[in-house]
This record gives sequence, C-alpha cells and structure tokens, in this order.
Amino acid sequence: MSNVGKSFVVTGLCRFFKRKGYRVAPFKSQNMALNSFITKDGAEIGRAQAVQAEAAGIEPDYRMNPILLKPSSDKGSQIILNGKAIGEKSAKEYFLNKKIYIPYILEDYESLAKENDIIVIEGAGSPAEINLKKDDIVNMGLAKMIDAPVLLVGDINPGGVFAQLYGTMALLTEDERTLIKGLIINKFRGEKALLRSGLDEIERLTGRPVLGVLPYLDAKIEAEDSLVTDEKAGKISGKSQLHEKRIEIALISLPWASNFTDFEPFELEQDVSLRYVTKKEDLESPSCIMIPGTKNTMHDTRWLFETGLAERIIELHNEGVPVIGICGGYQILGQRLFDPHHIDGESDERDGLGLLPVETVFDEQKRTTNTEGKINTLPGFFENLSGIDIKGYEIHMGQSHTVKIHKPSGQEKNTEISDVADDKKGMPFIVDDVSASLGYVQNNVFGTYLHGLFENDEFRKAFLHLLTNKDNKETHFSYHDFREKQFDKAADLIEQNLDIEKVMNIIGL
Repeated sequence: MSNVGKSFVVTGLCRFFKRKGYRVAPFKSQNMALNSFITKDGAEIGRAQAVQAEAAGIEPDYRMNPILLKPSSDKGSQIILNGKAIGEKSAKEYFLNKKIYIPYILEDYESLAKENDIIVIEGAGSPAEINLKKDDIVNMGLAKMIDAPVLLVGDINPGGVFAQLYGTMALLTEDERTLIKGLIINKFRGEKALLRSGLDEIERLTGRPVLGVLPYLDAKIEAEDSLVTDEKAGKISGKSQLHEKRIEIALISLPWASNFTDFEPFELEQDVSLRYVTKKEDLESPSCIMIPGTKNTMHDTRWLFETGLAERIIELHNEGVPVIGICGGYQILGQRLFDPHHIDGESDERDGLGLLPVETVFDEQKRTTNTEGKINTLPGFFENLSGIDIKGYEIHMGQSHTVKIHKPSGQEKNTEISDVADDKKGMPFIVDDVSASLGYVQNNVFGTYLHGLFENDEFRKAFLHLLTNKDNKETHFSYHDFREKQFDKAADLIEQNLDIEKVMNIIGL
C-alpha cells in the first residue's frame, strides 16, 4: 500500500549498489506527487526519483520517471510526460487512456537500462488494486512487460503486516505471483525473535521467503508525496509544544500545497520549531510565517480568506512578523492574480494578500529550469541577506511583475506600499531581475519562485540569524553532507537486515 516505505527501500538499495561499485539507477514509470524536481536540462520529475538518483550518485534524468501526475483538483491532474507538461486530464480520462504511454515508458526504461548494471524499480501504491489492474503500467503490469523480479514490501508499523502480504499475494493472478521473489517487512520496532513464528507461517502460506525485517529508521529522506506531509501536519499543526526553541516558523499548510520539501532543512535545525498551520487561531505569534508552493493558487488564495488566515497573516505582518512566500506562496503575497486561461480552473482573477507590489498572470507555458544568482542589495529587514550566492529551481505557470500601488486615504502607515519605481524599500530578489520575475522583497516580506532556497547553507544561516539577531551554531552544517549521511544510513540498514546474497541471486548477479 502507500507509505509502506517503497521509496525508502529503493533509495537504500541504490546507495548500497553504488557502494558496491555497480552502475545503478532508479525507475518509476508513473508517479503521482506534488513534490517534484527539475533536472539540469529543465525536465520535471517526481522528487523521490531525484532523491534516489542522488543516492545512486548520478544526475536525475526524466527517463527515471516517464509519467508524473500532479493533482490539481479532487478529480484531475496535470500530466507530465518525459519531463514536460502536456495538459490536464480528469482521473477517468487518464485511466481510460493511459496505455498509450506504454511506448514512452518502455523506451525510457530500455535507454536507462543500457547505461546501467541495475535498475531499481519502484511501484506505486498497491499492486493488488483489482479495479485498476487491467490497465496497470506501474506495478505488476510493468513487471510483466519487462520480466522484472519483484520484492513485496509490507509495513508492520500500523499492524496487520501479515494480512497485507498474504492478501496482496492472494489477489494477484498466477502469472503475477510467479514474479514475486521475496517479502520484506519494514518499520519494525521491538524484538525480531517475537516475529519468528509469523515469518515461518507467512513463508509457508505464500511460498516466498522473507528476505528481511527492516527496523524503523528515523532517516531524514524526503517524502515522495503529500501523505507524509499530512501526517506531519496532524502532529505538529496547532499550538507549539516547542516554545523553548528560539525560532518558531509557522508554515501554512495549503490544501493544494506542493514541494513542502523546500522547508525540510528547518526540521534539521535544533533551534527551530517548524509548525504546519491550517487554522488562524493556531498561528499565534511566530518568528516567521511561510507560505509554500501550491498546484492551485487561485483555490488556495480563496481558502486563506475564507478561513480567516489571510486577515491574521496581514495583522502579524503589520506587527513586524516577517512573511515569506515560495512559488505559489509568492504569487499569493501579491496584489492580484489573473487566470485568463483558467489554468487553475477557478475565477478569472482574484485579490492576493497585498503584501508585495506584484501581480501574477497565469499562462499556458510552464517554466521549469535550474536557476542560480546573487541576492540583490536588499533594503530594511532582509539587508543581511544581500550578496549571498544561491541556487534553486523553478516550477511555475504564472509570471509576476511589479505594479504601481498608491496608498489609499486613511491607510495605516505600516501597511503603506508606495510607487514601486521610487520605493527604496522594495527590490527584486536577485541581481539583474528587474521585473520581479524571480522574486521581490519589501519591508518584512519576500517572495520568490526559487525552490530549494533553504538548502543553500549560507543563505539559511543568514536568514535564521535575522530572526534571532544571534549567531545560530546549529546552522554550521552542510545540508549536502547531511543528506549523504542519510543515504548511507539507509544503505547500512539494508545491508545489515536484508539477505543480500538472496537479493543478488534474484537479480541474477
């Protein structure tokens, strides 16, 4: 099922095989996720495959994830094929026609396989969805196409792992069952000896060996999709239980939030409390408010006003709390949103929060690129960020530009936004970005289209310093080096708890 740890096991195997000297690459024919990544050549793929490629020591490639579905409503998704957006489809329309993508999947797989010794393929959800199996192109359907041996992973953490494994095997057809070569139990806590009788019985019932019981590992490896984020929000949302920490970041958990991975570096900071907030009363008085990207900016902007969060965010901004927006969050911070082509499927236009003097127009051309540059000489609150070199990536369909805003009669002084052309308090975020197309800073607010911004160690350190006026010792670490250690932890877990000899035999090595 979803969230059993397939992505984690694939990541660990990729790093393990890399350490053994093999050329290894990940592959997932179809991925549904709002966490995505932009490759060096501007292709968009699922974040999980990019992470797995990093663990394998190779550059992420669109061939690793031929089809990416990015949900934009309860019934539809944007279709990304070979790294490029090709339009929106309803779930019914996609599932009725998805076999047309098989040639692309096989071409990408065969091309990738020619360059590598081992391809570690990740399935999606459950291989036993009997209502969807006849058109399957990502689980047993793909395994049959390329005659791949399959390892079935079950999650013992919520209970019922033996039923998971046995029930899945029972619902597979005979030709599918022949491809299942072994079982893996994941996220175990406790004494393995207590499992022995259950392991013996499940092997007897399924006729397949249990290749390993993997202990629960709190490795900080990015999540594939919003499911894990939802769990985090449930645990961390609301009143902070970490008031002793000096820095408290309130992250607005938008209904269609995307790329929450932008903020995961803060979870590693020992002096930072990162809270996921869905209610205005839970905002309290944080050190900073952050608004993430979203796959449906128009809907989520309306949601902010309907929930009262918009009004509370503006109040806190007026009290001096800095507000940060990334991608869709940047668009929301502006004056007005225009959607003439109904990209987001709602109204033609909508007011933003009005905290930045920018407007956004959505167009049908999606911008996906890697970007790097130097931060401008910024005014006011963010002055200490000036001149820092940063890099990230862009994924957006809207273009933002500055507008002239005049102070209405009777408006509070601390909400004043004057003529942008003469305003010394406002500045494009990056040097040479004269039109605010990459971002804009004014007073205690900044927005930017750059994902991955806080992975830049120097920038993150300087930003946290602004929030405390003190040096943050915890930020003296390399985010890249930390990630490498997490990949090695996953590989160590695989090596120590999986019957590697049997796995190698299954592969044919």
